[in-house]
Formats: sequence, C-alpha cells, structure tokens
Amino acid sequence: MPERAGGPERLVVGLGPVPPSAVEPVLGDVVFVPEPGPEELAAAEGAIVRASVTVGETELAAMPRLRVLARTGVGYERVDVEAAARRGIPVAITPGSNTNAVAEGAFAHMLHLVKQLGPLTALIRDGGWDERAAIPVGDLEDATLGIIGYGRIGRRVHHLADAFGMRVRAYDPAAEVPGGIRAGTLEELLRGADVVTLHVPLLPATRHLIDAAALELMRPGAVLVNVSRGGLLDEDAVLAALESGRLAGAGLDAFDPEPPAPHPLHQHPRVVLTPHVMGLSRRAAHATFVDAARAVRAVLDGGTPAAVVTPASSSDPDHPPRPV
Repeated sequence: MPERAGGPERLVVGLGPVPPSAVEPVLGDVVFVPEPGPEELAAAEGAIVRASVTVGETELAAMPRLRVLARTGVGYERVDVEAAARRGIPVAITPGSNTNAVAEGAFAHMLHLVKQLGPLTALIRDGGWDERAAIPVGDLEDATLGIIGYGRIGRRVHHLADAFGMRVRAYDPAAEVPGGIRAGTLEELLRGADVVTLHVPLLPATRHLIDAAALELMRPGAVLVNVSRGGLLDEDAVLAALESGRLAGAGLDAFDPEPPAPHPLHQHPRVVLTPHVMGLSRRAAHATFVDAARAVRAVLDGGTPAAVVTPASSSDPDHPPRPV
C-alpha cells in the first residue's frame, strides 16, 4: 500500500466509473483508486458509488475500514442503509447537483411526446409528407402539468413550466407545496392533469405509485413522464393505458431493473426512452462527482456530509432524507 510520513496513505475508492479528474482535486492528499482490487477495498476509508452499483452486507464486509459512502445522485435503493448504519458508516447523497439537468430532461420527454417528434420523424423518413395532417401536434401552453413530488427537481420543473405558459398542480405528502398549486391528494392531481411528471424517491410506499387504478383516473389523452425511478410505475399498466388510448404517450428515463428486461412497452410507438441519463449532462455529472467527493472529504476531516440517508428516512415515505 502507498505510504506517507506517519503511516499509510488514506484511500478512497470508486465503485462504478468515477473520473479521477473530477474527484481528485477535492480529495486533495487522499489517494483515489478508480478500479480497486481486494487490497484497496480492504484499506478504503471512503467510497464514491455510482447508481448502478449494489452495496450490501458482502460489499461492506470487504471494506472493514470504511468511514463514509457517498452515492452520486439522490437514489439509494441499491445501498443497504441499515447495514451501513450498524457499522457507523454514513451514506451521503448529492441532492441539487443534477436538479436542472433532470428538470430539463423531463421537458425534453414532454416536448418529444406532445410535439409528436417520433411519429413526424418516421413520416418524413418514409416519404409521407402529405400525411402530416393525420398526426396532431399538441401544445404545452395552457396545458395542466401535474408534478408528483415537489422537492428541488419538482420546483425547478414548476419554474420551467411557467416559462412555457402551463398551469401547474403539485402533490407531495412530505414537502411543502404552495397553496395556489397544491393538490390535496394524488387522485385530485391525476384527474386534472394533461401531463404528469414524477419526481419522488422510490420507497415501499411509492412502488407502483402509478398503477392501473391511478392511470384510470387520468384524463384521456394525457402524457406520463418518469425521469425519477423505474419502480414508481407499473409497466404493464402503462402499456395497457397506451393501447386503450387513456395515455397519449409515455416518456421513460428510469427502469426497474436497470438495465431493463425486454418489455412490449419499450416497443410502443408512443413511448420515448432514454437510459437513465437525463441527470447526467456533462455539467450535472461533474457537479455530482464533486459533491460526492466533498461528502467523503468532510467525513475524513472529522465533519459531516451535507446530506445523509438514515435507516428511518430510507423506509419512511412521509420523511424522506431530502426531497428530490
């Protein structure tokens, strides 16, 4: 192992692809190992963890000196928070670093679906110019946007919606929602929205939040966008709603599991798919790595990360660790 005056170097490891150029300036004199082997894992005092990596009992046992684990992003469903807590290891997340990117991603999906970019592209490629009137192009202006989850991203989505001239309704059982836009229940929001976008964490109580019963409440011809977590919706139910005409389109940036298993929903012509990258713009990805490195460095220096998941917050839908 590397040595320094007074003892071995402190090590931080990357679990999943973490660019050294983003984290090393923040970590300073701490050695960063992007592709650790068993020896480096055993010596690691900190870990920066990508969303696709699972950290459970086995992985924690391989890192007996670990003092902090920082997840790049706000999702933590692949991390055993309770196991980490038993070892006294804080699990940090990085809310805010990709807020704008995710909100813009939600609107990218909305615009693709409402403006019929997929079908219109196919029409041009197939030489169907004279058939363009058969594909109706919609508007965001004056449409009602239902925002489920009014944390950082939900608020940013609201801000962008105002610029498009949309009417906004929002529902969140935990975060405060301004009275002028607050929907008292999820059912109220679904009944009144032309476009619904999801911005809540995946918890036991939010799994399949959008199921067949929820979709039945939505206006015929509504659009559904999920750039949060795949488990929030029932893909079978979404497919049925598209086939029946209840939904006019669905935009998916998140899947359950990831990468997703083949599903007929993914082949539907009124679905747009992105591989969970809406929060990974160049600017947002860099900020996320920097914030994760800051969280690790804070603990190694005897401090506390800015945002930490606790066992209670990871299981309580009314008290999530931070709004997303």
